[in-house]
Amino acid sequence: MCPAQQLGPGQFDVVDRPGPEFAYRPDLGWRATADGVAVCVHPFRVGLPTGRYASAGEPIPDQAPRPAPTPAALELPADLVDLEGWLVAVLRDAPPEQIFTAVARAERLAGERFDPKRVVAAMRRVLSVELANR
Repeated sequence: MCPAQQLGPGQFDVVDRPGPEFAYRPDLGWRATADGVAVCVHPFRVGLPTGRYASAGEPIPDQAPRPAPTPAALELPADLVDLEGWLVAVLRDAPPEQIFTAVARAERLAGERFDPKRVVAAMRRVLSVELANR
């Protein structure tokens, strides 16, 4: 769902959160601008600061620190397609000693909005990567 999984740095733009101007395009397999430029909406997840790398040719920063999740990224999304990104933000924002509390809270909140089976599936995908990288 993220262009960063198939495209290299500089081949997509990075913005700080999902929005209607960056709708998910099933024909492409990721979010894109109206002009068809691929867009990643989770800078903290791909490790790049926001930038118009593909659309405006902004240079990829060398050795940029991984951006922290913004307050907007920590808001429970309205769309299931953004659930995994939110889970990543919640886990990366949690101090190590509070990770289990963060996981339990995220599961509870997400389960109130989305089908619990889909929440568990998203959590499994995210936790398998995020906990291994801690």
